[in-house]
Amino acid sequence: MTYAPILMTFAFAAAVAGALILLPKLLAPRRLTPIKAEPFECGKDPIAISEGRFAIKFSTIAIFFIIIDIELLFIWPWALLYRQLGWFGFLEMMVFLGILMLGFLYNGSRQLLHVQAR
Repeated sequence: MTYAPILMTFAFAAAVAGALILLPKLLAPRRLTPIKAEPFECGKDPIAISEGRFAIKFSTIAIFFIIIDIELLFIWPWALLYRQLGWFGFLEMMVFLGILMLGFLYNGSRQLLHVQAR
């Protein structure tokens, strides 16, 4: 019987998610016009000539920030249990941070995050 509150929480979450998906389909008007059927991209005319290739630096910066978020996901619980983990936990985190620093040094040496002003 200890799982009942957890199961009720999941059931409630599933009911809310189902309602949020199904209610708009039942209640919202569906009037498809030619303007609504056109592709929309950031307010620009999608038929115009392409402005060129998309710079990979934007994706590199996004991946860099995701790596920082993942780093924090590992460091936060480690910091809370630091004293209980002892030397093994300390050395394990130093290996993790060392590997992470190698990636940061690679980014710095190749100037992957350097964005030139126009």
